[in-house]
Amino acid sequence: MTSDKILSLKEAQDQVTKWKETGQKIVFTNGCFDIVHLGHVDYLEKAAALGDKMIVGLNTDSSVSRIKGTNRPVVNEESRSRLIAALDFTDAVILFDEPTPESLIRSLCPDILVKGDDYDISNIVGADFVIENGGEVKTIELVKGYSTSAIIEKIKKD
Repeated sequence: MTSDKILSLKEAQDQVTKWKETGQKIVFTNGCFDIVHLGHVDYLEKAAALGDKMIVGLNTDSSVSRIKGTNRPVVNEESRSRLIAALDFTDAVILFDEPTPESLIRSLCPDILVKGDDYDISNIVGADFVIENGGEVKTIELVKGYSTSAIIEKIKKD
């Protein structure tokens, strides 16, 4: 069941420990993932391919509102977490309410930290920590023409 992939911090830490004990590489990425679209799926699939297990840190509804504005998210955190967990290449989803996933990254200590190519590695939250602990930081080329904000604007015009 996809809801089995939605973990608390403690459950995620325990799972990461088990995966690492068997030599599996842990990938971590994060985002709001409001109105999941092709760009999101492409990005997450490519991120997952960089390692053996992928954890997605998902902003809570209140976190999305602070980042994107009071009209967001369009899709609530329960629905967004279930959608992301339903993707075959997602191994775990963990919600976070903080402004950044820094504490989550420090708690999970992934082997590979991933963001889209709209980020410079020097600006990726948690990059220094991951590198200092022997991990890697990667950026993935985003599919052009896909963004939740653009979808919302198109709906408003139609």
